[in-house]
Parts: sequence; C-alpha cells; structure tokens
Amino acid sequence: TSFIKLKETENHIKYIYQPQWGFSLLLLNLEEYYSEQHRANHILHKGSHHERKIRDTLKICSKSAIFEPDAISQPIIKIPLRDCIKTGKHRENGANRHFARAKSVNISLIFSQVYFIKEHNVVATYKIERGKMEYVFELDVPEKVEDVVETLLQLHRASCLDKLGDQTAMITAILQSRLARTSFDKNRFQNISEKLHMECKAEMVTPLVTNAGHVCITDTILYFQPLNGYPKSVVQITLQDVRCIYKRRHDLMPLGLEVFCTEDDLCSNIYLKFYEPQDRDDLYFYIATYLEHHVAEHAAESYMLQWQRGHLSNYQYLLHLNHLADRSCNDLSQYPVFPWIIHDYSSSELDLSNPGNFRDLSKPVGALNKERLERLLTYQEMPEPKFMYGSHYSSPGYVLFYLVRMAPEYMLCLQNGRFDNADRMFNSIAETWKNSLDGATDFKELIPEFYGDDVSFLVNSLKLDLGKRQGGQMVDDVELPPWASSPEKDALESNYVSEHLHEWIDLIFGYKQKGSGAVGAHNVFHPLTYEGGVDLNSIQDPDEKVAMLTQILEFGQTPKQLFVTPHPRRITPKFKSLSQTSSYNASMADSPVSPGEESFEDLTEESKTLAWNNITKLQLHEHYKIHKEAVTGITVSRNGSSVFTTSQDSTLKMFSKELKMLQSSISFSNMALSSCFLLPGDATVITSSWDNNVYFYSIAFGRRQDTLMGHDDAVGKICWHDNRLYSASWDSTVKVWSGVPAEMPGTKRHHFDLLAELEHDVSVETISLNPASTLLVSGTKEGTVNIWDLTTATLMHQIPCHSGIVCDTAFSPDSHHVLSTGADGCLNVIDVQTGMLISSMTSDEPQRCLVWDGNSILSESQSGELLVWNLLGAKISERTQGHTCAVTCIWMNEQCSSIITGGEDRQIISGNCGI
Repeated sequence: TSFIKLKETENHIKYIYQPQWGFSLLLLNLEEYYSEQHRANHILHKGSHHERKIRDTLKICSKSAIFEPDAISQPIIKIPLRDCIKTGKHRENGANRHFARAKSVNISLIFSQVYFIKEHNVVATYKIERGKMEYVFELDVPEKVEDVVETLLQLHRASCLDKLGDQTAMITAILQSRLARTSFDKNRFQNISEKLHMECKAEMVTPLVTNAGHVCITDTILYFQPLNGYPKSVVQITLQDVRCIYKRRHDLMPLGLEVFCTEDDLCSNIYLKFYEPQDRDDLYFYIATYLEHHVAEHAAESYMLQWQRGHLSNYQYLLHLNHLADRSCNDLSQYPVFPWIIHDYSSSELDLSNPGNFRDLSKPVGALNKERLERLLTYQEMPEPKFMYGSHYSSPGYVLFYLVRMAPEYMLCLQNGRFDNADRMFNSIAETWKNSLDGATDFKELIPEFYGDDVSFLVNSLKLDLGKRQGGQMVDDVELPPWASSPEKDALESNYVSEHLHEWIDLIFGYKQKGSGAVGAHNVFHPLTYEGGVDLNSIQDPDEKVAMLTQILEFGQTPKQLFVTPHPRRITPKFKSLSQTSSYNASMADSPVSPGEESFEDLTEESKTLAWNNITKLQLHEHYKIHKEAVTGITVSRNGSSVFTTSQDSTLKMFSKELKMLQSSISFSNMALSSCFLLPGDATVITSSWDNNVYFYSIAFGRRQDTLMGHDDAVGKICWHDNRLYSASWDSTVKVWSGVPAEMPGTKRHHFDLLAELEHDVSVETISLNPASTLLVSGTKEGTVNIWDLTTATLMHQIPCHSGIVCDTAFSPDSHHVLSTGADGCLNVIDVQTGMLISSMTSDEPQRCLVWDGNSILSESQSGELLVWNLLGAKISERTQGHTCAVTCIWMNEQCSSIITGGEDRQIISGNCGI
C-alpha cells in the first residue's frame, strides 16, 4: 500500500492510503530523492549460453539504483550505492577503443549487497543477498549511457562520504543543480489565457518521502511538476476549489504549505515544502487573497466557539486543532493526535453513562498509573535538561504501529525493510492500552483513525506475513474488546468526553503543554520536542545538524501551542443533533413536554428562534424624527404602544406608536441624558445623565419622582433587575444599589442603599447584565472588558481586547459568552468561564451597539447601517441601510421580532425581523 492518488477529478487529486503496484517512493531510504528513470534490459548471465534479457526500468535515486521489471512476478531490485564496488561501462569481450562506437555499450554495477522487494507484487520483508555480484544493464537509448554512468559515479561518491552531514550536503547540491537547469513546462497550462503569477522550486511531501520539482501558480490553478514525472507529470488544483490552507513547520523550519479542498478531511490535497520561507509566504498570500472565505484565517478560538455551541463534533474540533497545530497526515513526525478515551476494555458491554469507564482526561497517559508516576517523578533529580518521559505520545513509529496493516510499506521504509517483532506489533487494543498504562517507556496516545468510519486499519485484509508470536499464533487482525459492537467513536461524542475534553486539550495544545503548567500536570517531555526547542540555523556542523534533525523527527514533536489560558468546557446543556443549524433547534422528541403541553416559555423560545432565523430579512419601515440631537437610549412599554427615548438634547420623550405622535417631552437638567430603562409595571422610567445623576420619572403623574446623586462624573449606562439598580460612570466605578422608588408622588422616596462598588482604572462606558443578573460585564474607555461576579462583587476577568472605547457589551442567552464591540470596529466574543477571547471579527467602521442570540449578531454601525453577522461563519450575512449617520442605541422586544433604533440623525426607526 502507499499514500497515493485515490481519485482524480478535473480539478484536483486526493491522496490516501491505498494499494499500489510496483515501484513507489517508499522503496527509497529516508531523505532520499528519486531523480530520473530509463527504459532498459537487465542482462542475466552476460556472455554465456544462458544469457537472457529482462525488460525493466532503471531508476536513479540519490542513494540507490532501483530496477523495476515489467513482469510483476519478478522482484524489484534495489542496490545501495554505498555498497557498490565499481560503477562504469561494460563492453563486449574483445572490444577496443577503435571499435567502441560500433559495439554495444552497457552499464555495469559491481556490488556487495542487493535487496529483492515485492516479488510477485507481495508486500513483505525485504530479502537481502550478500556477496560480490555484477549486474549489467542495456539502455534503450545508448547515447544516454555516458550521462547515466556519470550521475551514478557522482551519487556514489556522495554516498561514500564518511559524515552523514557531508553526504546530505553533496546530494542536496546535486539536486539543486538539476532543479536550476529546469523549469515548469508552460505547455502544461490548462488554458492559454492563464496568467502566470509566480514559479519556484519546491518539494511535494507525502509520509516519509518528498518529491522535488517546480511549483507554478496562475490566476486560476496551482500546479506542481515533479522533476522525475512521478506519480504523474503534473499535479494541479483549481483555486476555486481550495477551502483552507495552512502554513506548516516542516523539518522544524517554516517551509511547509498544505492545501485542502474540503474543510473536514483528514488528508489534504497537496503538501508542499519550499526551499525559501519567502516563497512559501508569497504563495500562501496569493491563495489567501484569492479565497473568498479563507478558512485558514480562522483562529483556534473561532473553532472553539463553534465546538462550544455544538456546531462542531468533538472529532471535528480535534481535527481542526491538529491542523492548526501543524499536525498533518503527510508528516508522520507530526501526525494528528487523538486521546485514549475508554478505560474499560474487558467488559462485554460499554456503558457510556458510567464515568468509571472513561480515562481521566485531565492527566497525560504517563500520569494515569500512580505507581509508574511515582517512579517517573525522580526526573527532578536529573541534571539539566530535566524531563519526565523518555518517549513521546506521538511519533512516526507509533503511527505506523497502528497503521501497519493498512500501510505496511511505510513501516518497511521506516525500518529498512523489516516489520517489527511480532510480539511488539499492534495485536490487541486492550493489550496496547495496558502497555500504555503500565509500560516503563510507553506513553502513546491514539490517531484519528480510531474514531473514523474506516476500520480497515484493524484488519489484515492484505494477508501480510507479520510474523508469529511467542505463543505460536500468527499476527493477523487486531483483537477488539468484547464491547466492540459499540463503536469507540460514540464514546468520543459522549457527554462525559464533551464535559472533560477541554482538560486533555489543555495538556496537548494548551497552557499545560509547557512551562509551570506542564510541570504541575506531570506533562514534561524532552525540551527538543517543543516548538523552538532547537534552532537548526545556529548549528554550523552539518553532521551534527542532520543527526539532531533525525533524532527529533524520529522521537516525535509536541504540537504548536494554541492556547495559553485554560480552555473553556463545552456547553453541554445545549447538545442537540450536530446536523442542526441552530443550537436552539430541537425535534419534538427532544422536547420535555408533549405538543399539547407547551409552556409559555417554550413558545417564547420558539418565537425567538423563528425571529433570529429570519434576522437577515430585517425590514425597517417607520422613521420618526423626535429629538434635536442624537438619540442615546430607547425603552418600550410591555404592550409595545409607548416608546421612551433619551437624547443628548437633555430630554426624555414619550412617543405613541399607535397614534404615531409625540405625547410628552420632559427635561431634567441642562446636560445630556445617556440611557433609559422602564421599570416592571410600566409606571416608572429611569434615566441617567451626564450631570452625574440618575432620575426616576413617574409616567402616571408626569413628573420627576426621585433623583439619585450617586456618582462624581457622568453616568453613562444603567440597568435594573429585581429591585437593584446598576449604574456605570465616567468616575471609573459601577455601583450596585438596592431600593424601591416611591410609587406615589409627594411621598418620601425609599432610601437607596449602596450594596457594592466595582472599581475600574478608567471611566466605564457601558455595562450589561446576564439574564439571571448574577454576572455583569463592563466596558471601559481604554478598551478593557471586565466580567464581574455579582454574588461576591469580585472581578472574574479583565480582558484588554479593544484598541479604543468599548461601545457596547452583551451576554449570550446562556451566559457562557460575552460579546463586545468597540470604536476599533472589532466584535469580540469572550468565554465567561475562562476569560479567553475566543473569536474576533472586524468591520471597516465602529459598531456602536448590538444585540445577539449567541449565534447571530445584529450590530449598528457608524455609517447608519444595520449589519447581521453569522458568528460561527465569521462573516456579514446582510446589510440594511437605516439611519443617515451613526446608530447609537437599539431596543429589541422579548420575542426578538421587533426592533427600534436611534441615531445621531435624531431619528428613531422601527422594524421587524421579516416574520
């Protein structure tokens, strides 16, 4: 088998593990290049009565000569160049220089060791024959003999150098010379109208091997032309098919680029390694600019938000994190890593509701066994560098340990033509788990294939001879646990894993990966396994550099660190079918009540869902100019008939929607009013002012009822819940008050008690409460968002996430996230549990105010537009022009079906969500 082309369309080719006949690059040694090929006859018993010829193809590689017979019954012959005693021309007996031109000139190789591979096209351990031998080859094109012999002699000299570093340097120089003498064949363009953008040298990367050639990109297609024409003359990908691209760290250097034509595939369409970082970056920039929706620009936090809200499965999320952390199926030293999930591999049934059946995801594999952990902790007595584990949780050897039945040629390539000892093979899942749990040097995790739909890697479908175990049984299919009828992928998506997966992510991709977090979690590996652990460019000795690189690649590498703060947990109460488009959607089977017993709350939620599903159909239909300056606040009576607004013109106005006329105008001071709120019962309106006060206005009696002089500077925003007033001020405080305003004019108002004072470093511009009023979020003049626990009046998180004033904030309905918008044009989503900034979208102008349902956002811009954002898609779905200048405030009813906006154009505009 080989990692080869599975299907070819007009636009791209796809590579996955599939059987392959005859020659493949996996017959080469690691870091070896396949240079060129020539049709030839292999002459057996030259000059004797038994002389015969076998048709084959002579393949010149950087460290070997390989002969592939046309007949599949014949073995492929591989002669290591370092084992060659003599390489040169072979002439018939009696030939002399005078008659050399007339005589047949062949190629002679005299050597001491030869490999016979894939006889009858059967993948098996290589057969080795030792002793002095001579092979003679007759090229179809005799004129090429001279050049082929010269190439073989040159590569033979490189292979015989004493130091590996010198060998690598000489072979690299030979390869670069060949690349410099060639270029991409423009006749390969699919259309004569294509415009060339750039061309450079590169290598196509597949597991364990690379193939040198030329990359060319036009305005429509990305091409790669292998120098040797293998596996085909040109690989091409149409740019419009590209969905995401990733920069890769290859051989510990920033030289890789991987291109996907689908977002959720395990395997990419092409992986390229460049010789210069600038070439890689230029090509990346060109493709990224071309893409309309460049998925690779999504940060890990954006995928986190989708996962938290149930729009990505655990499997999909882990796959995205692996891609973002430089893990690729084309790089076995950085193969995607997945966790062991199950602890019980002996029961006949697997109860996924029993936490005892699951592995502790908060600990690395090496720390799961307490007794083994105690022995490993003696690493603290080691000299520097100190590390706990002498092997890694992912390495090429571990990957091929799992995949040997599906990809046997990879193990043969990695282990110089041999399979592993039969008793050390992947024979049983339970046995492998026990070794990982108890073994002194075994700490390996799993690979994605354990959780995919294709389980062929567990079956010896190729009938490979993998050896005989000590007990006498042949190595065949992998022994499954008794409960194997319950797929392990179901366990990955179980509630237990969903609730604890963030703990494992902290270990592999997060803040417990390195530093003090890793020490505390017993998660310390050799320093060279971490990104930045060694600077290869600083190593001058080529031999030392090659040895260092080989050691690191074979040992395994820790993923790129994606998170530096604790990863939030998944929002499990919202779990529905992962195919649903909204976290609020639910089938009747999911409902806790029968169709005839729907509660008022159920109907309200259904109304909200319907309204937000139609938010892109937002229609604005009524405009009223009622103030002399910018509108600053809007509140509406419960029946929707009366609209109250505040303005910088220092007035509170009441407008009748039914009569479409202004009913009253009230002035409390000569300074601007900044916000308003209608108390339950629709009897009292609270307004805040720049004169440092909060005013209470009685609607029934048409007069000011109370005045709260609570701040030393302007009050910018107020909120009210359950007889508590929350006021934000430019004096750098948010104050929490308890009290009930008088309901009858002329009576003494109730005393307002100051319950808490939330101190800030600078002026507070805006505040919002979560639905239960247990949390408060505040936004400051200098761009900081603060999340407060109101039950203890303590600061939970302080997040500097805007470069200017925070204009507005809001909690998601489930209180798991906070959305903020600022003068910098950014819309930021923050996880309440951890304080992590998990998503950021940018518009070309400030968004002054907003409402959202946790998935979609309606924001109002400086230019007067209303923008609908698809948060999970990180894009604007709809634009509606409303005001002629900045929108400053917005009100939405409880059913989320009606909105009213106010702006600097002194207008209020009402509309509905198209339902």
